Amino acid sequence: MSVQDENEYEDLLGLWSDLESGLGVLLSNPLSVREFEQRVLQYDRWLRDLLRRDADLGLYLLFQLATNSWVGYSASHSLVCATLCHLLATELQLDDGEHDSLVHSALTMNIAMTELQDQLALQTEKPGAEQQEAVRTHAPRGAHLLADRLGVRDPLWVEIVRRHHDADATPLSLQALPPLRRLVRILHTVDRYAAMISPRKSRAGRSTTESVRAIMDGAHATADEVGHALVRAVGLCPPGTYVQLENNALALVVRRSERANLPHVAVLTGPDGHALPQPRLHHTLQGSPAIKAALATALVRLRPNHHQILQLGAQAPLR
Repeated sequence: MSVQDENEYEDLLGLWSDLESGLGVLLSNPLSVREFEQRVLQYDRWLRDLLRRDADLGLYLLFQLATNSWVGYSASHSLVCATLCHLLATELQLDDGEHDSLVHSALTMNIAMTELQDQLALQTEKPGAEQQEAVRTHAPRGAHLLADRLGVRDPLWVEIVRRHHDADATPLSLQALPPLRRLVRILHTVDRYAAMISPRKSRAGRSTTESVRAIMDGAHATADEVGHALVRAVGLCPPGTYVQLENNALALVVRRSERANLPHVAVLTGPDGHALPQPRLHHTLQGSPAIKAALATALVRLRPNHHQILQLGAQAPLR
């Protein structure tokens, strides 16, 4: 689906917003939801449908959402993680069962601390002792909630949630790991990456390249497979993130290309930093200026017209 007019943009934005707000209600009040497991599967189908229509557009909206606001953090974080897990499952050629369990775990991994997670994103002081204990125990409490009170029948889903904070230092490749450890490693990496790019009231989010470097820093040669797959799947600078070009112009990534480090961008300013009258589409794959650096959203003061930007993105070739 290309964004050819304002109505199409508003419709698509509305669908993503409805998905996020519905997920927020589900995660905030899970015990009041009838047929909880079916509702999660319904949201998963909704997400898949939106990604099938245009994954780059979805990434653009999600990365703008994730890097611009700390309000409603828990639901937006779950949605970003689930989206990244969908794309990674395809990139890593997971079977359908593992794919489903991974995404459902991403949507629900913080179900035992939804309200607290939103609260922590808004507070400037360090977490208190009670908050720290709630964070420390949320994974096993979440697994218990899913299995014993919400009727989730997929044991792999429940166990991934239970162990999603387990760090895996084994040198074994993903393929050599049993399914549970393989999926825990993937979700653990995605969770860290999404948390790093997102701002809190107490700190700005990191740039995407800083975040990728951090999750792969010190990792064993085979243990950073997920980081490399993530870069292949969404790009070093995914749609919706800001970059500085070699000529110092500011640009916004609009679509992935076949090269992870050479996306299609909308150039927003000239080299002097002054906003262009109209954004201009630039294919970094086809030549200079190349991307010099990814930028954390907090460093960008310009507020572009996203409908206009996405119209430009619709003109770029699909990956």
